[in-house]
Amino acid sequence: MKIDDGKALKFEVVGTRNRAKEVEGQLCQSLEKLRINYADLYLIHMPTSFDVIIWMRQRFHFLRGMEDVFKKGLTKAIGVSNFSIKQIERVKSQLLRKIIMFRNRTVIFHEYSIWTSFFKFCVILGECHLYLPQFALHEVCKNHDISLTSSASFESPGRVDYEVPNREYLIERDIAVIPKSVKEHGVKENFEIFDFELTESEVKGCKNVKHCQHLFLFDYMTNHPEDPFKDERK
Repeated sequence: MKIDDGKALKFEVVGTRNRAKEVEGQLCQSLEKLRINYADLYLIHMPTSFDVIIWMRQRFHFLRGMEDVFKKGLTKAIGVSNFSIKQIERVKSQLLRKIIMFRNRTVIFHEYSIWTSFFKFCVILGECHLYLPQFALHEVCKNHDISLTSSASFESPGRVDYEVPNREYLIERDIAVIPKSVKEHGVKENFEIFDFELTESEVKGCKNVKHCQHLFLFDYMTNHPEDPFKDERK
């Protein structure tokens, strides 16, 4: 693995297991390989796994492991990626049921709310751009004090037309943007959004774009019980 020259492959440093008891070990291995003490953000990239049977047994149990590594300071933020609104709400319901169960047994739980302790610091990462504004998802995030981060803001590979206005539009909506940049001029351009603002009519025009679709549906999740995009495949 070549870290120094930036040629490390993702699978060499990213954990690929989703069982709660394995989360910390996976993260610690990644930190050691990257030669850092903590991660700025540690998230679940997909609400699915390749082994459907194991996933059906585990479901969202990985959240316990995510909670633990956050409490131990191994990551500054935790989150999920490519989850549907229904899945986010289901995660919330499962965690709240666990809290009620603990209270009924009169067990003192130091974090008064698993939901609060987890999602207060949670980041939702998902595809978001002019043609997929994610208004409903953004509202869910705001209601639960979740930070929404836009990925694939310009498709992949990134489209060169209107990149700066697109970034500005998302940022004015309080949505974080993480465009890919490997060259100096690209990094500099990513900061060229703070010297201007979109006009009211321009923002309105962006909001009124009629075309709406996911550009990335991850076909390998088709027919998986937890496929977050199954409604869009019909």
